[in-house]
Amino acid sequence: MKVTSIQTDLIWEDISANLKHFDQKIEEIGEPTDLLILPEMFSTGFTPNAAKVAEDFSGLAFSWLKSKAKEKKIGIIASFIFNDNGIFKNRLFFVMPNGEFSFYDKRHLFGTTEKESLTAGNERIIVQYKGWRILPLICYDLRFPVWARNKNDYDLLIFIANWPDKRIAHWQTLLKARAIENQSFTIGLNRIGVDGNGFSYNGMSMFVSPKGEEIGQIKQAQHFIQTLSLDKNEQDNYRKFFNVLSDADQFTIL
Repeated sequence: MKVTSIQTDLIWEDISANLKHFDQKIEEIGEPTDLLILPEMFSTGFTPNAAKVAEDFSGLAFSWLKSKAKEKKIGIIASFIFNDNGIFKNRLFFVMPNGEFSFYDKRHLFGTTEKESLTAGNERIIVQYKGWRILPLICYDLRFPVWARNKNDYDLLIFIANWPDKRIAHWQTLLKARAIENQSFTIGLNRIGVDGNGFSYNGMSMFVSPKGEEIGQIKQAQHFIQTLSLDKNEQDNYRKFFNVLSDADQFTIL
């Protein structure tokens, strides 16, 4: 499966401008792909002003995701602040080319920025797509390995983020750790630029192999589009050869 990530800046709290920006970026991909990954809160940036920018299914962001997935015949992963009958959530959507979709509400809310304005989710999703079982998570979720634990139920782990550059070493280390312990291809997509809160982001988006090895290129503080072909057979063979997952501890998340 070919997966494309777009590492880029976001325009603060301007939904229309961000959608136009990603229209342009998608046209720059330049090769066929199956799955497109966009940053966390792709249409606004990581804003605490949930009531100001939140949208529901009738809003611009969700309509754009469905339209673009259909137009380009690809799956798309992205999150935005969703208005769920007056309850605001950092909701990730996995939109299929045929219009079907799944969603995940971020479980681990970061600091006062999210905790005071958003409601956390309590259920993760695993999406079946082109023969892959995909677990999509959001930013701060990366720090909580139990939530990302592979119970032999997924093949690809994806984190979309607004991860500030002052903690970028944690980002790189934790992505590799999640890949190694879960024996899974792991993708972390971060943004670049400075947001309306004054936080700085330097990207460093990563594709990591099930062995914890960096694959593809890593770009710092640059607009960067990367497409890589992931081989599920390679991963399956590695899991059979070095079967760590079968020895994992059993647990229940409360």
